[in-house]
This record gives sequence, C-alpha cells and structure tokens, in this order.
Amino acid sequence: MISNIDREFAQIADYWSPRVVADVNDQSVKLAKVKGEFVWHDHKDEDELFFVIKGSLTIRYRDRDDVVLKAGDMHVVPKGIEHNPLAEEECWLMLFEPAETKHTGDVVDQVTKSGAEQRAHLTTSGA
Repeated sequence: MISNIDREFAQIADYWSPRVVADVNDQSVKLAKVKGEFVWHDHKDEDELFFVIKGSLTIRYRDRDDVVLKAGDMHVVPKGIEHNPLAEEECWLMLFEPAETKHTGDVVDQVTKSGAEQRAHLTTSGA
C-alpha cells in the first residue's frame, strides 16, 4: 500500500479526528488536523509520539513544563502522564501509538473517535 501524506490530509475534514493511514506491527500511524484545545487526558499503558508536519503544537502538562513543537519536531508523551494538546492555528500531526490506544484515553468527549471510526476509510476504500 502506498500513502501520500498530502492526499491523506486532504481527506481530513474535522479537527481532532485522527485517521489511521498505516499499521506497523502493533502500532498505528495516524494523521490528524488540529486547531484549538483538546481535552486533558492520559494513556495509562501507552506512550504517544507526536510528529508535527505543518504548523505548531503546544503539549501542556500539569506536572512539568509545556512542550512547544514546530514543523519537523517530534515529542513522546510518556504513558500515564496527563497532557492537553493545543494548537493556536491549524496544525497537521502524525501520531504513532499502539493500535488499541483510545485517543482521548479514558475521557469521553464530543471529539472522541473510536478505533473503528479512525479506520472507517480503510474498509470503504478497499485498501
């Protein structure tokens, strides 16, 4: 399977709605467009890698300094650490995390998308 990042990002209409574009072993590679504030959450058993493709992203922490990422930067949020991503302007992200990771952790919010919703395009496109 070949994926083109620009074409994949063009298919994303909603902010904070991750789109699985590939699976590598037990990890999912996800793309997301983000803008504004997400929800405070953690992932009890999984690390989460943020890689900024376009724009900038601040990852806020309750117990440590915020991390500001710009295009080309990456950062790993350790498992069990509460965080809240924030983007003042539209930002394009690539995320790497275990396939079973819930993107809002145990928090249920209007932006919460199930794994099936994040993968729906894979089953409808015949990929």
